[in-house]
Formats: sequence, structure tokens, C-alpha cells
Amino acid sequence: MSDFPLHNVESAPEKSRPLLEKSQKGFGMIPGLHAVMAEAPGVLEAYQTLHQLVLDSSFDNDEKTVVWQTINVENACHYCVPAHTGIAKMMEVSDDIINALRDETPLPGDKLETLRTFTLAVMKKKGNVSKEDLDAFYEAGYKHRQVLEVILVLSQKTMSNYINHIAETPVDEPFRKFEWKKNK
Repeated sequence: MSDFPLHNVESAPEKSRPLLEKSQKGFGMIPGLHAVMAEAPGVLEAYQTLHQLVLDSSFDNDEKTVVWQTINVENACHYCVPAHTGIAKMMEVSDDIINALRDETPLPGDKLETLRTFTLAVMKKKGNVSKEDLDAFYEAGYKHRQVLEVILVLSQKTMSNYINHIAETPVDEPFRKFEWKKNK
């Protein structure tokens, strides 16, 4: 069992307090991940900044969900898969997409499947993707910007997935109904 504290505005280091207030305002609660990250104010600030940059990326809601959940599922993040399931539902992503990502089954639409395949290639090859990986991505209609934005999302998700593994962050109440375990 982890001994990482789940901070609130009162218990957090001083520099984390306004960041947690921002989380409370934006999410209507302090997500457990943010409560853990508050121990290191720079980590929470970096994560919040990355999250906003991903929201502002060129990806639409379906594409953001594909990249987020592809990474979460590949990394078997017990916290992020349920959280991003709930977020996807709030973003009005179809259940077909949500379930295909969670179950690692084919996505509806070749373009989204290409996005998932490319995201996995970047992860598994540690950025050393092949010309064929890039060509398939470009042929699906993506550009250099989206290559870079996949890496942006990967940066955000690496932080959250790894922290959740180490801290054993408990899944937040609103997302418990979406609990998930990786298929073996």
C-alpha cells in the first residue's frame, strides 16, 4: 500500500494551494491524481499546463480520447482509464470508441485506428518510428503537427500513469463505475 498523501487545499504545500483550487474549480472536486501531485508543486503545475495544451491541440475530442486512452491502456493505468472513460463521456465521445479503446478491439474508422497504431508505435519504439509508421500516419490525413501533439499527450500521460502506478492513486468516486483491468 502506498503512503503518498492525498492533499487538499489546507494540507498541500503553499505553492500547490492555488493549483488545487484551480482543480477544484475546473473539475468540481480535487482529482486524486492532483491531490498526489500537490506534494511537488512543480509537478502539479506542469501536469495542469500539459493538460491545457492537449485540450488546445488540433485533435478533436475523439482523437484526444484515442491518444489518451491508447497510452493509458498500454501502460495499464488503473486510475487514468476509468477517469478518461468518464471524461470521454462528458466530451460526448461515442461508446463504440470508448469500449474499443478499453477492450483493445478495432476502432470504428480507419483514421482513428491509424492514430492508435501510430501512438503505440511512438510508445513502443521510444520515438524511433519508421518511415512506414510515419507514411501510414500521413496517408490517414495527419501532419507533422499531429506527430508532435502525440508526443505532447504522451508526455502528459507518462506523468500521470507513472505517478498513479507508484502512488497507487485511488480511483475517484465519480469514475469508480468505469473501473478497468487490462486484458491479459
